[in-house]
Amino acid sequence: MKSIIIYFSRADENYGVGFIEKGNTEVVAEYIKEATNAFMFKVEPLIPYSKDYKTCTVEAKERQESHVAPIKEKVPDLKDYDLIYLGSPVYWDFMPEELVEALKDIDFTGKIIKPFTTHEGSGLGRVVDQIQKNCTGAKVLEGLAVQGTLVKNSKEKVWEWAKKI
Repeated sequence: MKSIIIYFSRADENYGVGFIEKGNTEVVAEYIKEATNAFMFKVEPLIPYSKDYKTCTVEAKERQESHVAPIKEKVPDLKDYDLIYLGSPVYWDFMPEELVEALKDIDFTGKIIKPFTTHEGSGLGRVVDQIQKNCTGAKVLEGLAVQGTLVKNSKEKVWEWAKKI
């Protein structure tokens, strides 16, 4: 099965871990790539979030409520991919609005999606519900939630989950 990792991640100040140069979700995405050799695509906001954690949470809430979150570039054509690892931090119980924007207008018929999140207590939140709503036609498998403060020690757990289809 040919696979791709589509993810959103934010560095800077993060809850529980302080300032980081690479976002927790990106670290997990890299673990998945190591385990599966999947292609990686990072969804990036056209308007960056604040480096300050509290300000970022306010911005995330505003973007979720307005459904306005432009992205730098569209997701690559998925026609050649069977399996999609879809990764996200959990913002206010949901994936960032930029990831929702990235998934718009994509035909997911016959695709398999394995969701993964990073969080500080929300688990998968309502991300799986969002994926099912926005990725019509896809089969959504069991997700993986990794607590942000534990990401650095979760490589084996991520590898085991990533290889299980």
